[in-house]
Amino acid sequence: MSTNKWAKVLAFVIGVGFLGGLNSCKDDEPTLTDPPSMADAQFTYTTSPSSDNVLMLTASNSNMTNQWDFGNGLTGEGYEVTAEYPFAGEYTITLTVYNAGGSNSSSQVITIDQDDPGLLDNPLFDLLTGGSAGPGYKTWAVDSASDGHFGVGPNPSQNGDWPEYYQESANGKVGSGMYTDRYTFKLSGYEFDMVTNGVIYLNDAHSADWPNAYDPGVGDLSSAFPDQLGENWSITEGADTTLTVTGSSFIGWYCGAQTYKIVNIEENQLILRAEDSQETDLAWYFRLVPEGYNSDTAAPPPAPTATLPMDFETVEPNWGAFGNSTVQFIDNPDQSGINTSMRVMETVHGNETWAGLEVSLASALDFSSQTSITIKVWAPATGAFRLKLEEIDDANSFVEVDVNVTTANAWEEITFDLTGTPNIYNKLVIFPGWDVSNAGTFYIDDIVQQ
Repeated sequence: MSTNKWAKVLAFVIGVGFLGGLNSCKDDEPTLTDPPSMADAQFTYTTSPSSDNVLMLTASNSNMTNQWDFGNGLTGEGYEVTAEYPFAGEYTITLTVYNAGGSNSSSQVITIDQDDPGLLDNPLFDLLTGGSAGPGYKTWAVDSASDGHFGVGPNPSQNGDWPEYYQESANGKVGSGMYTDRYTFKLSGYEFDMVTNGVIYLNDAHSADWPNAYDPGVGDLSSAFPDQLGENWSITEGADTTLTVTGSSFIGWYCGAQTYKIVNIEENQLILRAEDSQETDLAWYFRLVPEGYNSDTAAPPPAPTATLPMDFETVEPNWGAFGNSTVQFIDNPDQSGINTSMRVMETVHGNETWAGLEVSLASALDFSSQTSITIKVWAPATGAFRLKLEEIDDANSFVEVDVNVTTANAWEEITFDLTGTPNIYNKLVIFPGWDVSNAGTFYIDDIVQQ
């Protein structure tokens, strides 16, 4: 047999083997995961030793995603969950299970024979709804009469949960619709009513979700939106206690959130924090008060107490950071040269070129005789350092001075000449690493007027 013929036979054998291999692969191709069966969607329950009104529910398949509707206005997720039923009645519990192939559901009707008011004995419930000893419901509104009732800060928070980027002044959003909305939390059935009075306020970053939105003349957008009645609320307690509302309802203004961190709750104040679903680096803050409560009669916040000089040895003034910077007071990491003090202020520069720190002063600075401010700074690189003075009540009234840091990785004292500056400024703002993003870690000490 010739060499060419052997080559043809070999090619034929290889080809047949290859095709056979393809057929074998085809037979072994994976199929989609089978959807959950009805058996997968079954569940069992027992009553808790503490109360017949507390049910401990267990799904049949721990390998599934198990989502529960407890039939009392609340939902849950997990293989083993607990549901509470303070009031007697019939409730339909539904378990829906999911996997890559689909879903399936089953339901059971359970009967609660009698009320258990003890399940409602929760201080958070009392503050939110008025409590079982009161009317059992409470209506809240955005505190439009108070400065700082609405604002925004970084997400995640850098220096505590507060709107450090921007705080709205009293009645600054009149006409937006936010001030006419009302939020009623009911203890019975954990019901929630959002009464819009026809109009809501929203972040313009979410304009695609609101095709009929319009400019209300106070920034961002407003839109017609009907009342959202008969929804539900729930509180999840933990390191971050949260409040969640259901359906299409929300609180404050629309930023894509329905779960809110409870920053503070008192009889006459509810402060919530919401993470924006579009602008994910932002968190919005809302201060609410009971409907009809006049916050103008409330005690004003404590006046600023910070003064110059500041050496951070025993007093840590209430500095705030912005532009995603951080601030804290630490032991001096470089006790050398011109600064051998024990304590200093540290800031890690944020990703914004305008990132910095600010502090409100107890009184306006007087430059009639002491005409400069000196600051000791330890910088990771040379460059501009900006100092800004503002009026607390008027951010548009300010003066700025830039000075160059000429030494890196060592303490240097820089001087800002403020000759002729009027004595109207009571807020001090500093920008280490001015006009540079992520400029590094700076240490600040001995801020002195002289």
